[in-house]
Amino acid sequence: MRRKRRRADQQQKLPAAEESQTEIQRLLAAALRHHPAGRLAEAEGLYRRILALDPRNPDGLLLLATIAYQTTRPDLAHELIGQAIPVAPDTASYQANLGKMLLQLGHTEAATACLRRSAALAPDVAETHKSLGMALHRIGETGNAEDCYRQALSLEPQFPAALNGLGNVHLELGRLDDAVACYRQALKIDPGYADALGNLGNALLRQDQLNEAAECLQRAITLSPGLELAHFYLAEVRRKQERLDEAVAGYRTALALNPDREVAHHNLGAMYMRLAHPQAAITCFRAAIRLRPGFPEAHTNLAMSLLTLGEMPDGWQEHEWRWQVSPLAEAKRDFSQPQWCGAQATGKTLLIHAEQGYGDTLQFCRFASLVRERGLRVIVEAPSPLVRLLSGLRGVEQVVATGGTLPPFDLHCPMLSLPLAFGITVDSIPGGTPYLFADSAEVAAWAARLASTTQAGPRIGLVWAGSTRTAWPAAAEIDRRRSLPPALLRPLLAIPGLQFYSLQIGGPPAPAASPLVDFMHEMHDFADTAALVTNLDLVVSVDTAVAHLAGALGRPVCLLDRFDHCWRWLAGRRDTPWYQPLRIYRQPRPGDWDSVVAELAADLSELSEGWRAALQNSKPPIDAK
Repeated sequence: MRRKRRRADQQQKLPAAEESQTEIQRLLAAALRHHPAGRLAEAEGLYRRILALDPRNPDGLLLLATIAYQTTRPDLAHELIGQAIPVAPDTASYQANLGKMLLQLGHTEAATACLRRSAALAPDVAETHKSLGMALHRIGETGNAEDCYRQALSLEPQFPAALNGLGNVHLELGRLDDAVACYRQALKIDPGYADALGNLGNALLRQDQLNEAAECLQRAITLSPGLELAHFYLAEVRRKQERLDEAVAGYRTALALNPDREVAHHNLGAMYMRLAHPQAAITCFRAAIRLRPGFPEAHTNLAMSLLTLGEMPDGWQEHEWRWQVSPLAEAKRDFSQPQWCGAQATGKTLLIHAEQGYGDTLQFCRFASLVRERGLRVIVEAPSPLVRLLSGLRGVEQVVATGGTLPPFDLHCPMLSLPLAFGITVDSIPGGTPYLFADSAEVAAWAARLASTTQAGPRIGLVWAGSTRTAWPAAAEIDRRRSLPPALLRPLLAIPGLQFYSLQIGGPPAPAASPLVDFMHEMHDFADTAALVTNLDLVVSVDTAVAHLAGALGRPVCLLDRFDHCWRWLAGRRDTPWYQPLRIYRQPRPGDWDSVVAELAADLSELSEGWRAALQNSKPPIDAK
């Protein structure tokens, strides 16, 4: 009797189970009409009704998880999809959907495992291979990612997302032409693919095809205003086009969309430096460093901004990060001897080694005498064109050419780390000049030669261009901005009564038919140039080593300075504590050399008029006869 009753009960339950499954299928069909149409609330209600009938229904769990993700409830999404997988662990579509959702949530390693399993279960699904390619690319398996994208395209040749992913691989590997081809092919299939447009814009930016890059990026932004990277890359284009205000606006928009992109904070700070807003730049660099504490470029540029404002103690400390930025990172010296940081070391021998340019060496070699005052023996290593001049530096026992054999030493210090070692502030800069001296016999020889070969009048040396550091792109950009077209010098050269001497080496030639006297072909090193400069009344120079040379020799200098001036000249000043006889003529706007030359021409005209008046009022010598 009991067996018959049990069998009867089971027969009564079967229709109910079938009815439940039928209802689930009906609800699922209705939900799948609402969900793709974006009616998420209606779809979510239906999925929840499915789960009320069958709490372990994998479709309901998976699709409700999708709704949770779409409505920014990632924790719930993760929990639900985790419940779905054990119910049907060998269902390829579930593994693929879980992998894609985990990838979007940033769980890349877990996503990779799910997508690998899905690809193994269903190897002919192009979408899975594409998603696996994305996951592998994110974890740095670039070669495997490329294989996945190519597999996806072999299954579905007209697959824009796979072409876009393959383009990203090419871009990372520096295969720019291949990347551009992939993005263009994806856009041929889907002209409204905003991500591919943004990536194409980035690739064209790297090829310096700036106008087309800007066009692509603007189209991407029109299609998808929230595409943060498109705003970022467009800002990069505007920076290269020197449209600085637009670059600032682009970086700010990108950061409004994604405040956690540290490189956008850094690049915005760099724009504020270009626009001579050092305090705003400091805020940006500090934000970048908060997001990535070991960001060497941000630390180094923070140093520049702090030093520009005269905040030297913090600035010198941050400046030590320069050794982690290319190309200085490759030039860092690997001595076994410790670096000297200012401690008392009486009787020890310190090697001070030059770094960066000639101007830096001429500016910072002054600290050698302070080292000697602390009881250390001093050896200086410097580029060979400076050796003869620096050999007369007070407190230095020996000067060695860079690359030569070094004598024994106990401690070493890079030259631009000396201010940190001494705790230098704006008020404690050793600014007494001269601290470098030309050979007296050579000075006398030039004095006699100039007196016999040129007319009377103030003698003015002139430099209009700095050298170009082609191996350092950021420095090369600065080199272009610090130099001025020599044709703009005509108003200076036309001032009567002044004798102009070229101190220019390399760079664009002087204006045609200019009255410049040029002896530079006779200059073999800085000691030769120092002897000539000592005989001049004034040096007019852009920000080059010659300006530092004249300042170190105690000669008056008029510095023609770009708008985004170097940190060493300090913000808001016409003078400098580094060289007492130096006056700064700074661009009032980026690139405005005309105003600089006009102001200097007015001052030099006064100098010429004053000299002529003094000459007219002086009495000739009394004839002894």
